[in-house]
Amino acid sequence: MLVIPSWPGKDTCDGVTRREILRVGGSAAFGLSLADVLRLQNLQAASSQFSGGPGFGKAKSVILLYLQGGPSHLDLWDPKENVPDNVRSVFKPIDTKLPGVKFTEILPKLAQVNDKFTMIRSMSYTPVGLFNHTAAIYQMLTGYTADKVSPSGQLEPPSPKDFPTAGSQVVRLKPPTKPMLPFVMLPRPLQESNVVGKGGSAGFLGKAYDPYLLYPPGDDMDLTKMERIKVDDLKLRDEITSRRLERRASLRETINKGLPAIEAATSKHELDSYYSKALSLVISGNARKAFDLGLEPKSLRERYGMNTFGQSCLLARRLVEAGTRFVEVNWPKVANSDNHSWDVHAGLSNRMKTQSGPMLDAGLSALFADLDERGMLSETLVIAVGEFGRSPQRGVSTSGNQNQDDGRDHWPYCYTAVVGGAGAKRGLVYGKSDKTASAPVDSPVHPKELLATLYFSLGIDPSTMVLNHLNQPRELVQGEPVTSILA
Repeated sequence: MLVIPSWPGKDTCDGVTRREILRVGGSAAFGLSLADVLRLQNLQAASSQFSGGPGFGKAKSVILLYLQGGPSHLDLWDPKENVPDNVRSVFKPIDTKLPGVKFTEILPKLAQVNDKFTMIRSMSYTPVGLFNHTAAIYQMLTGYTADKVSPSGQLEPPSPKDFPTAGSQVVRLKPPTKPMLPFVMLPRPLQESNVVGKGGSAGFLGKAYDPYLLYPPGDDMDLTKMERIKVDDLKLRDEITSRRLERRASLRETINKGLPAIEAATSKHELDSYYSKALSLVISGNARKAFDLGLEPKSLRERYGMNTFGQSCLLARRLVEAGTRFVEVNWPKVANSDNHSWDVHAGLSNRMKTQSGPMLDAGLSALFADLDERGMLSETLVIAVGEFGRSPQRGVSTSGNQNQDDGRDHWPYCYTAVVGGAGAKRGLVYGKSDKTASAPVDSPVHPKELLATLYFSLGIDPSTMVLNHLNQPRELVQGEPVTSILA
């Protein structure tokens, strides 16, 4: 059954009224879910008089590598020497491509390509309430603080009233120009304990702008799960040929012409254009081809790393190459967990050196190099960031969690983000942390400012107004772009 819903109404939170104005017998092969995703893309906020500046509009697409769990900046890309033993990283510092800039020994590959991106070593914010993962993730990806935080530190579950995640805002204002999925999130949802997906939906924009979720089967420790990607809703059933589907589309047009009242009611909303986009996406096969990692040389796949994160980075490149506007790769291990999670309250030495460190090193370094070699880096913005860093002192509680001597707690007051591609300067280290990486010495950057920079790079005024679920005007983000990192 193909269902074409009416235009968004004010009486619902998801942007679609419950009354359906037309039902046409058919099958799921018509691309119903894709039509829902695509049909409202021409709704845009009123154009402002924003004048732009250096780097404005240079990005055509975004790859956001969201390192949920909070990576330790001291043990990755901002190591400190001549500090007390419980502050100094257990990993040795190494030279990088940039003179005087040190990483730790667990990032040898990334150290050889850090001339391709900017490092912001002064990410910083003072948390509202308890700085648990979910509250911090929500702020990092929406630009807004959560309304409610319970005594345990957990937020309420995702709600249609939530602020939209950045990818949803982007594809609403900058829909892709090719028949391709606008926004893809993989390989697992954002999660802390039993709170799943907070900060990762379109919220009050409505489900039409939710990401396409690609979560292959298998638990988080199954590093081969990307081999089992399924995109069944992007292919025709075996018994339905593309010609047959096109004939059905033609029949639909005939029916529409025979129903003048319905045609008059829907014409101004351009429903046919959204249907056509969904239809062309299903028939063209572009999306299915983009998801086929088997089309890549084995040597390149191995360069990214034959694990969930590495193959997700490679898939992100394939998706933007095919026309996807925004790809979000969530770190494939939930916060508040063990093994290759970044949430290292214990076992830091082994987990970062043998698990999370090598995966990040291979995947991120290969992504920058691959994009650059293909000439795609100049128009693809790549951001790698978590919700916070880790405490300068090991074994000390800063958030109420228990920490072993070989562990660090949450630390939002100073951490590092990587920003490369599009208008971002190459080989720049922006901002500086103090001698123990506890606080910025200069040029602090709030997560809201990083999001503003993302929008700015795509040619979107960060102060663009949107209407929330109560039809109240809200800015995309209340922050200024960090134009000093843009060229």
